[in-house]
Amino acid sequence: MINPTEVPAAAALVEEVTKAQLFAQLPSAEQVLISRAARTVSFAAGRRLFSEGQPAHGCWLIRAGHVALDAHVPGRGAVVVQTLGPDEVLGWSWLVPPYRWHFGATAIEPIRAIELDTVQLRALAEQDPRFGHRLTLALFEALLGRLQATRARLVDLYQNASHQR
Repeated sequence: MINPTEVPAAAALVEEVTKAQLFAQLPSAEQVLISRAARTVSFAAGRRLFSEGQPAHGCWLIRAGHVALDAHVPGRGAVVVQTLGPDEVLGWSWLVPPYRWHFGATAIEPIRAIELDTVQLRALAEQDPRFGHRLTLALFEALLGRLQATRARLVDLYQNASHQR
């Protein structure tokens, strides 16, 4: 079992992690563990965070700003498939081998985010499987929300397309 009192985490970062809806259901000791694997980062507008196919490491809780997710489409290049903003999670590919990005990401405007050290999170999850299970469920719940939002957009898109005929 991991001892959350081994290293004190910066109070401001613990507060940021605690505020994040993603981690709200986790016990406070586990929120402290996550905050130890976190740091506050910022990115300028236009900054490429990662590209499709590259090794995946890092996960970001967006606090301010927006990021465009894109996919390479033959003959068209990078096509924006989704925009993420405050309180959303960027970066899922670190969870599943072979740990490669499935999309690319670019800051549309200045970004402030909490960056999670995913190598450290994976190590903590392996060390304490109960923590790993709860962390995975929290991430899966957020991913499920993203999937449902995507389905709603697709339904809306197809309904609007059928009305225009």
